[in-house]
Amino acid sequence: MNKTRITDRGIKVGTLPAGPLDKISDVPGVTVGHSTVRDEYHKTGVTVIIPAPDNLFFNKLTAAVHVINGFGKTEGTVQIEELGSIETPIALTGTLNTGKVADALVRYAIEQNAAEGKGCRSVNPVVGETNDGTLSRGADRPVGYEQLTEAIAAASADFDEGDVGAGTGTVCFGLKGGIGSASRQLVIDGETYTVGALLQTNFGSLDDLTVAGIPAGRRIREIIDSELPPKGYEDKGSCMIIIATDIPLSELQLKRVLKRAVIGLSRAGSFLTNGSGDVVIGFTTANRQPVPGPSVREMRCISNDKISAVFTAAAEAVEESVYNSLSCADPVTANNGSKTVRMRALCEFPDALK
Repeated sequence: MNKTRITDRGIKVGTLPAGPLDKISDVPGVTVGHSTVRDEYHKTGVTVIIPAPDNLFFNKLTAAVHVINGFGKTEGTVQIEELGSIETPIALTGTLNTGKVADALVRYAIEQNAAEGKGCRSVNPVVGETNDGTLSRGADRPVGYEQLTEAIAAASADFDEGDVGAGTGTVCFGLKGGIGSASRQLVIDGETYTVGALLQTNFGSLDDLTVAGIPAGRRIREIIDSELPPKGYEDKGSCMIIIATDIPLSELQLKRVLKRAVIGLSRAGSFLTNGSGDVVIGFTTANRQPVPGPSVREMRCISNDKISAVFTAAAEAVEESVYNSLSCADPVTANNGSKTVRMRALCEFPDALK
């Protein structure tokens, strides 16, 4: 598997420093796991973001959602929007697997609580999706409980990127897309904090791809014009964006941070067209919400006078995550049940980044 990240190719994004791994897991306690389904007709899977190592249902995290363009089939975002909290890991998968993975998350939460001698009458599973039908026969819906628990068991801080897990069948800017991640660190009143992003990229038109200001898509077009979709090929598809931080933020402040994810997408060349489902789910590991908890709880949050740097961190992390999803992906030939598709990858065109 190709593990060459965009920084390994000599590309630097933005001005803020990255964390030690330059991944969402630089936020303390956050881990990520994948389960990949890869056979003759399927290039799909599930990626799970685990915000903290303890039981989230009884120690919820402050969370928010922002919909950039709503052509999507997410689960659980309505309750996050209403209550400002998250109580399960976040799972990403292919569109038609969404319901099965949501059911699997419910089962996982019930079993986890039962093992701890606790019960729950209701649980809000959080699932995001993009449509991997170009490279996979999505109607077979091959992702469910087995794959979810496999991804959870495999979760770690240093996880793979590219065409793995929920990114196995995705296409980004007419090239092989996938899972990408990045982080940024900033100092507030002498204390270092982290903002991390993880993306499932499945959007964009090749001619629009820009990598840190380099017109990489147009350069690739010049190299292999005859093999790629025609010029003017519609920018359509989706991007799931997960943003994590350990900065103390209120739900409203967190939502403001999530809105800046669009800057990262736009810098990479996305125009967020009609058929694109671009949804941002974010959480902070500060301001946990224990259940049961006090009738009146205290919340710490930074001053709005200091939040602009957090906006910058989120935008930079999202932008670099797009590039990592492309840089770590391998070319693939896939049969989606109706036709065979050959998908080229950014790693095949190093000169396009010079």
